[in-house]
Amino acid sequence: MSAAITNGAPRIVVGVDGSPSSRAALRWAVRQANLTNGTVDAVMAWEIPIVLQSYAMVPIYVEPDDSFDENARKSIEAVISEEVEPADSQRVRSLAINGHPARVLLDNAAGADLLVVGSRGHGEFAEALLGSVSQNCVHHASCPVLIMRGERGRAA
Repeated sequence: MSAAITNGAPRIVVGVDGSPSSRAALRWAVRQANLTNGTVDAVMAWEIPIVLQSYAMVPIYVEPDDSFDENARKSIEAVISEEVEPADSQRVRSLAINGHPARVLLDNAAGADLLVVGSRGHGEFAEALLGSVSQNCVHHASCPVLIMRGERGRAA
């Protein structure tokens, strides 16, 4: 919901994958939420790795279980506990969602006041200036998008 719908309290959606730039994005989003009395939806997307989905041209059946979702939930909670001060944690809601990261972020940012993403995550092209997920978000988000770079001198 946008600030207009939530009585002026902005909703910030932030993509979290554990990379230095996503950690910086989370810290920034929480600081902004504190300044504006807003809330933060910290979103981690997960997918079954391609190597488990197929080998050459033959699909491999993957037994449906909750381990991927559980691992994503544990990962995002760990990042939040490492990056967010305990006093600020009530502003943050963690979400672990199955799907392509760009689609998951765009869907969750619908109606938000701001989407914050890292400049590049743990994708295949880590050297790229702007990652494919952040680039997709910039082009397709229905709200403003802020792209954070990892902070120099700060360990992940």
